[in-house]
Amino acid sequence: MGEQITGAESLVRSLEAAEADVVFGIPGGAILPAYDPLMDSTKVRHILVRHEQAAGHAAEGYAGATGRVGVCMATSGPGATNLVTPIADAHMDSIPLVAITGQVPSPAIGTDAFQEADIRGITMPITKHNYLITDPDEIPRAINEAFHLAASGRPGPVLVDISKDALQADTEFSWPSEIDLPGYHPTTRPHSKQIREAARAVLSARQPVLYVGGG
Repeated sequence: MGEQITGAESLVRSLEAAEADVVFGIPGGAILPAYDPLMDSTKVRHILVRHEQAAGHAAEGYAGATGRVGVCMATSGPGATNLVTPIADAHMDSIPLVAITGQVPSPAIGTDAFQEADIRGITMPITKHNYLITDPDEIPRAINEAFHLAASGRPGPVLVDISKDALQADTEFSWPSEIDLPGYHPTTRPHSKQIREAARAVLSARQPVLYVGGG
């Protein structure tokens, strides 16, 4: 048997393995177990904000300024729902973002527990993918895939929701050597027909104006 660590420690080791160097966040009950190992990390710096929405927008700004995946963290319920606006913004602007949220203990999920919100369901239309993790053994795989999904193809946000008991339970850390996503085939080349149509429109315009954006 390998070294036994908590799911929270596995989460921080996963962030280190994914080469995250900054996490923007604010502590709260469901995500609190992650904060001790996060504060002990010499590779990942935590920047405390005053509101979860600020954490999400700061992570967006970090991603835009560095070209790396931005990471934000929040607790369950209102903490998680405060991330919805920056997640939606990252989706619209094609910004690579990994949002990590704490969730109520797995036996309480779906019981209308204190500070419970179905953040996975809420963010499904505005994320490239999202995860609900109740098994601590699944944390490294989910983080590895989340960073890959956020940065590849058309970049965008990925949500990783982790139950509090998964953060507290014992596990062995094992970082996946490869990523296996059979149904994920991102578009990496531009659409040639659309490029030709755009070129014809520019060439035929008397006073062409290019409005460029949208991610």
